[in-house]
Amino acid sequence: MTYFGSFTGMITMIQDLSTGNEQTSGCYKLMTVVDKCGNIVNFVVTPETYIVDHEMLAIGDCVIGFYDANAPVPAIYPPQYEAVVMAKTSPYKNVKVDYFDSQLISSDGTLKLNISPCTKIILYNGQIFNDNIENRNLIVIYGPTTRSIPAQTTPYKIIVMCK
Repeated sequence: MTYFGSFTGMITMIQDLSTGNEQTSGCYKLMTVVDKCGNIVNFVVTPETYIVDHEMLAIGDCVIGFYDANAPVPAIYPPQYEAVVMAKTSPYKNVKVDYFDSQLISSDGTLKLNISPCTKIILYNGQIFNDNIENRNLIVIYGPTTRSIPAQTTPYKIIVMCK
């Protein structure tokens, strides 16, 4: 099971990241994100990074970046993580990337999903996912939640992470 960490803040810089390979030149970006407390994280955005709603990210955007918390990272400051998922933040849209069990409760126990016929369930490539979403890593886009523990929500969209 993959454990996902996250970091939320404003993009202050975007630059191309060289990989030393001509074929991937311009395909990798380094995004510097600063939170409200002044903490800084660099996200490496790769061609495999899922950008929620395929929105263009720009300097000044408030974003949340998710990364594999078990993946090795260089011992540098600021920390540099390979982004698995990036999303613009919004007061009307929440994003959670996590493993959801057989009861559709997140691994940290903070969110329970209630699926409705209106919940769009898709793959990374936008195709409809017709199998069971239990016991999988999911990208969940949702709005309001209950004040219970765990909070419950009916997601707008779920992207199944098949990797």
